[in-house]
Formats: sequence, structure tokens, C-alpha cells
Amino acid sequence: MADKQRTIAQVVTLKGKGLHTGADVEVSIVPAEVNMGIIFQRTDLEGQPKIEAVADNVVDTSRGTTIAVKNTRVSTVEHMMAALYGMGIDNALVQVNGPEMPILDGSSKFFVESIAKVGTVEQGAERNYFCVKEKMVYTDEKNNIEIIIYPDDKLSIDVMVDYNSRVLGHQYAKMNSIEEFPAQISPSRTFAFFHELEVLLKHNLIKGGDLENAIVIMEHEVPQGELDRIADLFNKPHIHVKPEGILNNVDLYFDNEPARHKLLDMIGDFALVGVRIKGKIIAMRPGHRANTEFAKMLRRQYKLERLKPTAPQYDPNQPPLMDVNQIMKVLPHRPPFLLIDKILYLDGTTVVGMKNVTMNEAFFVGHFPNEPVMPGVLQVEAMAQTGGILVLSTVPDPENYLTYFLKIDQVRFKRKVVPGDTILFKCFLNEPIRRGIANMTGQAFVGDQLVMEGLLMAQISKVKE
Repeated sequence: MADKQRTIAQVVTLKGKGLHTGADVEVSIVPAEVNMGIIFQRTDLEGQPKIEAVADNVVDTSRGTTIAVKNTRVSTVEHMMAALYGMGIDNALVQVNGPEMPILDGSSKFFVESIAKVGTVEQGAERNYFCVKEKMVYTDEKNNIEIIIYPDDKLSIDVMVDYNSRVLGHQYAKMNSIEEFPAQISPSRTFAFFHELEVLLKHNLIKGGDLENAIVIMEHEVPQGELDRIADLFNKPHIHVKPEGILNNVDLYFDNEPARHKLLDMIGDFALVGVRIKGKIIAMRPGHRANTEFAKMLRRQYKLERLKPTAPQYDPNQPPLMDVNQIMKVLPHRPPFLLIDKILYLDGTTVVGMKNVTMNEAFFVGHFPNEPVMPGVLQVEAMAQTGGILVLSTVPDPENYLTYFLKIDQVRFKRKVVPGDTILFKCFLNEPIRRGIANMTGQAFVGDQLVMEGLLMAQISKVKE
């Protein structure tokens, strides 16, 4: 059964304080259309600008993950991204009225619970996956960081944390599948060492901090008076150090909660690949910078593989998605200029069409009498008609629209197409359709061999009455 994209069933809204600014923040998760991905929108700024949640847009990882486009920024996105990924949401608009996400309790728990209350809905298009085909490694020798991913049929993560800390020691956390995320990973809260807390407070960098949204680790003995002073800064009752070396501001949900939170951060940062991942990840001493650099590496590889020409699989025993009569209900073309016979596959981003090339084609009379070859321009036209089916599938009444091609670029012919060949045309969107403009990559195959490829730009236009 095909694995379909999902979005949230209805709008949910949460309120809290930004960790670094201390400002009151309201964030809403809004349903989104297929193939939109995760988009953050700053509703407090003029024009309500949007930022695509992908690794290419990461600009800072010093105290969390910050994404930006031009001068529009949203900070601390990792807990929200982890919740969306962990709850199986592929498409959502995240509207926030400030420069950073609310810290809430320092975990993904409240985001997950809000999504669970309203549920998710299946959408029409298949999910996009980055399926790891070979081992990939990221290393930062200076900081003794290593992240490795191996091929697998699902996402699993093992993480090891070592801060040379007498309190933390070596910690290990594991997630065998993403289904474990809501209960086993999402409640894990962020942690900080007390000496870091002192510096941040002194520089006024955690105005929204609260002793209830972080696990505070006491690496060295601190006078009770200093602990009381910190508690007063947060307007909290006086605190003391537990035997296990943490402040008594919170109780641990798990013995290895810091390591589980590192795993949570990894999921949030890896969600910036922009598609779901199939692979086994093993990480040692990960952090936001390493995570997002690794996500950039995976995203680059995904883009490269997506552009590699791969022939569609075709089973002649299966009925087509659209036969020639159904195609003519969508496209205005008619014989002899209707150049596709069947549509074999169609979702929100990809279409596969088929053309049987026979000696009965009129153009073979003159092209060429003694060596019949299908004209390249007609191959391009057939590919464009296939792409037209994809573009017109995005409107509810395609019979009232036409597709005009604005540009066809970088067309390459790899071998001759001759009578008896069956061409499979594969077209896919390079980006979401915006303002009626579609940018596509088109590929044509005979058997497993690529015979032609090119880039197409088309515009949807309503038929004038």
C-alpha cells in the first residue's frame, strides 16, 4: 500500500515564552496542501513572510536551530520540527507571532499532545523519502563528534552522549522506530549545566528561562546562597541539589533523559532534510551544528538522486490510470497531435505517461523514408503533454484550463526512437507550483535507457469564455 503524505486535521494554537527574548509567543499549526512541506510564517511582520523549514535555510545553531530567509528569522525550531516529524506530518504552516518558538517545558511534549488531540489526515500524494543507499559519515574531529547513517528500511537512531561530566557520565539513548517518539522521546526536556546558566543569566540571554523547562546539572559544588539567588531571579522557591547531581527544580522522566533529549533534537534537525528518512543513524556527541550540517549533506544527496534518471516501473498487466479517452477529457489535444496513449501514474508531484511508437505514425512517411526516426521535437511535445496532465491535475476542473509552455530548456537526446519502441515519459515538479507557474524535469525512457530529458516551465491559464 502506498504511503501517503499527511497534514494536521485542524488548526491548533499554543502560547508560551521565547527562551531567549522572554516575549510572549503564540504559535499555530495550520493544515497545508500536499508537497508544501513545513513552512514557518512570521505573522508579526509586514507581509507575513514565510521560511521553508529546510537545512539550506539554517543560519545559526549557537543556542538552538535558527532558520531564516533574508531578514526574516525564527529561532529554536527543533522541538516543533521533531513533533511534526514524530507525529507523521509532512505538510504544515507554522504561524508564529515572534522571532522564536515558545520553549514551553523544554521538550516536544505539548506540541505532540496538541497534534494528537486533533489528529492528522491522509492526503492524495505519496510521501517522499530519502532512502539511504550507502554509508554516509559526518565527522568533527576537533569536538570528537561523529554521525553515521547506514541503509535501512526505516528510521532508527542510536545516540551516545559524553560531556566528561561526573554527573552525566556516558549516556545512551535509542529509538528503534519513529512510532516510539511520542511516548519515549518527546517528553525529554532540554538540559543545561549550572555554570552555563550563570553565564547566560549574566548576559541576559535567557529572559524566558524557567527552572521548570530545563534539567539543571550541578557539575561542581555551589553555595546554597548562590542557588537561592538563582531561584529568586526566576521567581521560584529556593532550590537544592539532589543526590544524583541535578537541581530539585524537576523530576527526571527517564534516567537517561539528557541523552533522549539529544535524540529529540536530532529528529528535529534531521527533519530539515525536507523529506522523511529511511536509514539507521548512529551519533556520538551530536549537537545542533553537527546535526544541521549532516542534514545538509543528506539533503544534497537526496537532490542528486532525485535528478538521476531512473526508468519508471511498468506492469503491462495492470490497467492504466487514464486511457486515451480519459486523457482527452483533460487535454485539448486530438489525433494526430495527441501523442500519449496512457497515463500510468499520477500524484501531486510526478506523472508517468506512455507512448507506443508504431510504423503507422504519419511523420514516418517523410522522417525518414529509408530509416524511420521519431522527430525529437515530437518527443518533446509528447513529454510536454504528459507534464500537462500533471499540471492540470492540480485544479478541480481541468477541462476549463489550458497549459501553455513558457520555456523548454537543456533538452538532450540520448538515442534514436524508432518504430516498435514504447516510450515512458516521467515528469516531476522541481518545486511547488506558485502563481500558476510549474517548473518540471522531464525524462523519456525506452526500456531502462534514457532517450531524452529536459526542463520545462508551464503556466496554467483559464479558458476564456
